[in-house]
This record gives sequence, C-alpha cells and structure tokens, in this order.
Amino acid sequence: MQITLVHVHDPMCSWCWAFRPTWSRIREALPEAVAVRRLLGGLAPDTDQPMPEEMRAGLQATWRRIQQVVPGTQFNFDFWRDCAPRRATYPACRAVVAAARQGAGEDEAMVHAIQRAYYQQARNPSDDDTLVVLAGELGLDEARFARDLADLSTHDELLRQIAEARALGADSFPTLLLVTPAGTHWIGHDYNDPDPVLRQVDKLLAA
Repeated sequence: MQITLVHVHDPMCSWCWAFRPTWSRIREALPEAVAVRRLLGGLAPDTDQPMPEEMRAGLQATWRRIQQVVPGTQFNFDFWRDCAPRRATYPACRAVVAAARQGAGEDEAMVHAIQRAYYQQARNPSDDDTLVVLAGELGLDEARFARDLADLSTHDELLRQIAEARALGADSFPTLLLVTPAGTHWIGHDYNDPDPVLRQVDKLLAA
C-alpha cells in the first residue's frame, strides 16, 4: 500500500489560501516514499441567495485575522464592494474537477487561479462566467471547460470527493491526513512553518 499525504481543501477557503506557501514547502520536502493527493472538501453548497451582511462582515474579519496570524497573506477587500458575494464554493470546486479533465496539473493551476481571482483581483469565483474566463486565461479549451463545468458527472465527482474527505474524518479546511498501512493519521499543521508536518510524517514513517 502506498503511503499518501492527503490534503483536503477548498479553493475558496481563506485559510487554505493562507496555507498555500507553507503547503508548497511541505510538498517540496516530503520523502520520496510519500505520495500527495488532494481532495475537494466542498465548503459551501450552491445557492443563488446573496450573502447576508452579518456573514460578509464575519468573513472580512476572518481575512483580517489571517493577515495577523499568517503575515504576508494578501487580501483585496475591494471584493466586498465590487462583487455580489454568495456563500457558494461548489462552483469553484467543480471548476477544479473540470480543469483536471484537460490534463495533469491543470487542477492545481485552476485552484491557484481561483485563489488569485478571489483574494487578489476582486473577482467572484462563485460565478460560472468568472470560472470560464479563468480557464481561458490558463490556456484551457474554454468551450470544453464550460461543458464540463455544467456536466452532471462533474458535480458527481465533487460529491464523491466530499464524501471521501468526510469518511477520512476531514470536516474543516485545510486538513492533512497521512494514509499508511497502519491506518489514517491526522497531521497537525502550522500555517507559517512546514517543519511540524514534516516531523510528524517522519515519525509515522519510522514507526
């Protein structure tokens, strides 16, 4: 059985955005014996309803807290003025699935494109139109992407990943889990330092 570090995330999770630099350093430093797998957690299901003012204020407060806890994390607060926020991350998650169908690594590129659009460019990844434009900016086939984004099988794959993440015990994002022949192990992480994760992985591998 292959040893796998599972990263459960959502492209519109602000803490996942903050974790991105440290996660990149973790992947670079992992032992060769450890494979990496990403699962979409599905933070918020589809809705056409505008985000309530109280939730908008709460998320902006979260962004400010992240900037204090994870120095260097950038947010563009113009999003809250220029866009019509909805509490819906499933469209962005489906975009990651649709991008993956156009080649290896395209899903990771789409995750980063969504994060940049949302957190730095004040664009709304809850809107399919935004996601199709992002696909074009990445050099993907826009027409194919749009079809896949709306295809029921794409949504089914998202639900499958969400169910798998929940079965592994992941109910917040980001979550790291090391799957070994001895079982599944929750891996605590530090948003600013890759070493705690790497030490836990090394300890479990030695055991």
